[in-house]
Amino acid sequence: MKEELILLGTGNATVTNCYNTCFAIKKTEEYFLVDTGGGNGILSQLEKAAIPMERIHHIFISHEHTDHILGLVWLIRMIATGMKNGKYEGNLHIYCHEELKETILTIVKLTVQKKFYDMIGQRIFFCVVKDGEEKGIMGYVLKFFDIRSTKAKQFGFTTRLENGKKFTFIGDENFKEHEAEYVEGADWFLHEAFCLYEQREIFRPYEKHHATVKEACEAGERFGVKNLILYHTEDKNLSRRKEWYTREGTRYYSGNLLIPDDLDVIQL
Repeated sequence: MKEELILLGTGNATVTNCYNTCFAIKKTEEYFLVDTGGGNGILSQLEKAAIPMERIHHIFISHEHTDHILGLVWLIRMIATGMKNGKYEGNLHIYCHEELKETILTIVKLTVQKKFYDMIGQRIFFCVVKDGEEKGIMGYVLKFFDIRSTKAKQFGFTTRLENGKKFTFIGDENFKEHEAEYVEGADWFLHEAFCLYEQREIFRPYEKHHATVKEACEAGERFGVKNLILYHTEDKNLSRRKEWYTREGTRYYSGNLLIPDDLDVIQL
């Protein structure tokens, strides 16, 4: 069965030359969307990636920061419209932790017309996730975990793909020791890399609880990760990002290092 990872965005919260970090896992003709970026740019990214909204029935939001959550408002509006117009079959399931559910409901209620907001509970459903809890999504069994952020409560997940490979997402902060069991031996490991280690004094990643390419690659090497994907980066050197991040990263990581651009598709 064909499985793909589609990087809809690869940038951090303040980028202007690429989209905020979010991605979709494609399995047959269905898509599991992870985070939604910071605005209606998600609609453009989905269109460019040829992902029909009527094929998105599962969305996971990792945490409340603007660059991960605000695109969801637009998706709820558009999908609710499709539901009312008979163009969207089935239900939409939104996965997030309990506090985040309340945040999303508040934002949507304040910004979306009542006729669309009222679809929540009818055909749009929230599925609250807890630390260590497993949920079945699109035939996968995803184990969600609290990354223990000190900024805003945030969850990641790990799963086995249809092909048996281990896929782990730890959100947009640096690796933490309690995540070792989820990262160990991963075939695919997604890790943020705010900037190059050599540019840490310019971008100051540690002040924001972020990592550099060096730390991300050291984690990948330590746990025997086969494929390491770096994203959630700065965009000041976008045309050289792949070259520069690869050069620094391969000093610390001997596996397959990927530095994707927006809309890149990776065969899982």
